[in-house]
Amino acid sequence: MIRQILDLHTHSKYSRACSKELELPKIAATCAIRGIDIVATGDFTHPKWFAHLKEQLKESGDGIYQLNSKSSTSGSSTKFLIGTEVAVIKKHKDKVRRLHLLLFAPSLEVAEKCIQELQKRNINLNADGRPIIGMTAKDLLQLILEVDERMVMIPAHAWTPWFGVFGSKGGYDSLEDAFEELAPRIFAIETGLSSDPLMNWRCSWLDRICMVSCSDAHSPQKLGREANVFQFTDEKEISYDEIMRILRTQDRKKFLYTVEFYPEEGKYHYDGHRECKVSFHPRETKKHKGVCPVCKRPLVIGVMNRVEELADRTEDEARTTGTQRIPYKNLVPLPEILADTFHVGVGTKRVVEAYTDLITHCRSEFSLLLDTPLEKIEQYSSKQIAQAIGCVREGRIHIEPGYDGVFGVVRVFGDKEDHGGTKQLGMMLE
Repeated sequence: MIRQILDLHTHSKYSRACSKELELPKIAATCAIRGIDIVATGDFTHPKWFAHLKEQLKESGDGIYQLNSKSSTSGSSTKFLIGTEVAVIKKHKDKVRRLHLLLFAPSLEVAEKCIQELQKRNINLNADGRPIIGMTAKDLLQLILEVDERMVMIPAHAWTPWFGVFGSKGGYDSLEDAFEELAPRIFAIETGLSSDPLMNWRCSWLDRICMVSCSDAHSPQKLGREANVFQFTDEKEISYDEIMRILRTQDRKKFLYTVEFYPEEGKYHYDGHRECKVSFHPRETKKHKGVCPVCKRPLVIGVMNRVEELADRTEDEARTTGTQRIPYKNLVPLPEILADTFHVGVGTKRVVEAYTDLITHCRSEFSLLLDTPLEKIEQYSSKQIAQAIGCVREGRIHIEPGYDGVFGVVRVFGDKEDHGGTKQLGMMLE
């Protein structure tokens, strides 16, 4: 059996606010360092990026691609799945809906047919790697299924306020509201950085839906901050169809667990107002009737509050239900752990050198965070670093929740370097 770690939501250098380093060779090299085995290409609808994909990739299996000999890093073992994120903006059911959606194609040829269908509708694919499409989510789903029945749509970061399918600013109250009779064709959603599977399990109407977790990386450094851990019999079994079957059926023998941000670290977990530096737990929001006490304008309602609004289970009930679902592990990226341990910035020379040294000994970041015994980590670095990674594995960390576009802050030891913690894990894999 072989373990494969998948990141199914990334971008290219052609998406707005994304790093110019996001080209295939750099992505593949970073995936090797992180320990990501299979990564989505991102942005396949952009003409220049699609040309880059056709030039740089060769098919190595059914719907699975790798870098070809034209790449400067040929020989890379990183596998690619053809995928992208799009934005749909359209009035539907008396409200303007703004949703981000992941689309997957079983081949470059099918992706090209999808591009051609979008171009027939005069959709501007040149402006952004994540294009804005003036269609409803349902109509776009119908279009891709007409292109090829094997194409798949997964709603991205499903709970975020502005572009989540369940978001407070333009989303729906259920998948049936959004997709109507096509709702059964949606078999997975992306939890996003601000929610985890436990929060989603509170909604019984999502029981048939598989929870996936991905990085939504806007730079190589963010690849793999969330991921999915699969298990295959051998390399020959890895294919587009098998990956989608595993998601569709929530195959617990093949889908081992997801790797999650602590949801409090996501930038839309709590309610709040960034300009006024107001961050509220939903209880506080209710006390203030959803209004910012500083500027008297409406607060941005975050993921925790929105889940609470739509949930029909308590957290304890969800935890019980979750024993029959795909489990998950909460992790903190290694650079953040090192930075907090050293009390320096993430991009400082000390963090970069310590990171490089650890990866040299432990093969990849995921190998270190998930598998490497703490005594080995201490041997390769220091007792304090090993202890910090142990705290993260056990959930003994301190978090200041994110809100209204402001990322939460994770501290391993807290301001006084104590070894206690305030976070209780939702569902950790033993």
